[in-house]
Amino acid sequence: MPVLIVEDDPGVARFLHQALTEAGHSADMADTGPKGLELALHGSYSLILLDVMLPGLDGFSVCRRLRAQAISAPILMLTARDAVEDKIEGLDSGADDYIVKPFQMGELLARCRALQRRLARTGTLLSVGDLTLDPATRRAIRNGKSILLSSTEYSLLEYLMRHTGQVLSRAMILDHVWQYDFDGHDNVLDVYISYLRAKIDRGFEEPLLHTVRGKGFVLESRHNAR
Repeated sequence: MPVLIVEDDPGVARFLHQALTEAGHSADMADTGPKGLELALHGSYSLILLDVMLPGLDGFSVCRRLRAQAISAPILMLTARDAVEDKIEGLDSGADDYIVKPFQMGELLARCRALQRRLARTGTLLSVGDLTLDPATRRAIRNGKSILLSSTEYSLLEYLMRHTGQVLSRAMILDHVWQYDFDGHDNVLDVYISYLRAKIDRGFEEPLLHTVRGKGFVLESRHNAR
């Protein structure tokens, strides 16, 4: 698959390029934010590896601009910044995953494969009650009303909708949606559950997102279950 590497450290960029080409992928490289943005907008890539600290334009800004231009290629952010707040900002800017330097190349390649599998599963319209989600466009609609979702809200909703009626534990959701360790501080999940409820349930007659005390969360239409 064609990969774009946006990384200003020449050693890291060469290392990534070599590893990806040895794994059978083609790879282009950019060493500044503006150059990476230009290549991503005018090229056709199956995956973008995007460093956060870039000259000219930081990775968060590049990511947001790509998503604003409807570039849907999976984006894996690379950074030495491991604070939870930075990870949340990266995901909310539109990234699909986040890996902290230094990392093992085996892990990075595994994450690349996981993102490609996730992309391959898109295309089937998901629906629960009067809520629909189109993975191809990442667009949610409930009862004819379009719902704007951040990248993390989309990933959370997609996971819940792909497991309609199944109670998902906090650990399962954190592992799938965020894919990194919060060291037990998983209150970020409650924050995003609240965000999602405000968008898909508030103002509608039937709530779809339910808390199962002591077990986790489930997305289902209980009207249809009766």
